[in-house]
Amino acid sequence: MNASEVGAALKRRQLLSLLALTGMAGCGTSPTPSGTPVSTPSPAVTERLGSALTTTAAPPSAAPPSASPFPSPSATGKPGVMLGSYLALGGRTLRQSLALRRSQLDREQRIVHRFYPWDGYVPTGEPDVARSSLLMVSWHGAPWGGILDGGSDATIRSVARKLKAMNRPILLRWGWEMNGDWFDWSGAANGRNPADYVRVWRRLREIFADQGATNVSWIWSPNWNSSPAEPWNQVQRYYPGDDHVDWVGISGYNFYGESPSTLFGPVTRRYGGRKPIILSETAAVQDKARYIKRLHTWVADTPAVRAVVWFDTDIQEGTDHDFRFDTDPSALAAYRAMARDPHFNA
Repeated sequence: MNASEVGAALKRRQLLSLLALTGMAGCGTSPTPSGTPVSTPSPAVTERLGSALTTTAAPPSAAPPSASPFPSPSATGKPGVMLGSYLALGGRTLRQSLALRRSQLDREQRIVHRFYPWDGYVPTGEPDVARSSLLMVSWHGAPWGGILDGGSDATIRSVARKLKAMNRPILLRWGWEMNGDWFDWSGAANGRNPADYVRVWRRLREIFADQGATNVSWIWSPNWNSSPAEPWNQVQRYYPGDDHVDWVGISGYNFYGESPSTLFGPVTRRYGGRKPIILSETAAVQDKARYIKRLHTWVADTPAVRAVVWFDTDIQEGTDHDFRFDTDPSALAAYRAMARDPHFNA
């Protein structure tokens, strides 16, 4: 997937956000895991959906892979939230971008987010990422059939060995936003059978375990709302099971004024009692200072959320959005206040 395709996905998500607010598509104003449109978010909606679905549609699995280096709700053993970002600033290298943010926030990024292709170049190290930072890797997915038939095993083993050789803790986010219809690893593009996604996920984890990549923790990361909003595409149908997930991530942007509660509340309520939650992609595209302040408050009031990763770029091909938090003084001040809050310095 190239940068243009990523931009197209963002455009598609923007459209879904608008349709969700109008009740025409997505998951409605309340992005409930069932994909059922409702007018307002409420715990009662989630309760009607029942407890978090175990993947009974998937085949029984062998013993779970080796333990994650982050098995507890706090990845660091400290209370609070880790704050980081995906950084791609126009005219700057990653090192220069990190230096700019360090000067603005008086701190390192606790998490640095990078994107790696499925079967293209995967580096053997990230020298610009401080050792005090966690590396979060979004590893592109692929059509499921070529994984389930064993044809991709060599690729998977190669990536596992490279990530192991980095000799640092890594948060791995594979095949994200599978409940959308904009990537070729989505349910919509793979026979509308989420149970196969679960099989793929478990296969990947087993191969990583076989390669001894015990420095890798796995983030299962759906989009905040589903497209299409049909019963087969309910977000919980993609869940690989508690033994196979270390973190639950959520992607959500305020394309049309959605609140953090609307974007992140339903998935957090469903899984936050069992897994640490990471807001793996978020940013504001309008009224940035207000969104950042609301995000700051909502996360601080939601103990299940243990990490926030801002999508910090102004050069995303295929979209005209500027996701940087320093586009105006009020937004920068709001983000700086969040970054300097001791609760966000885990």
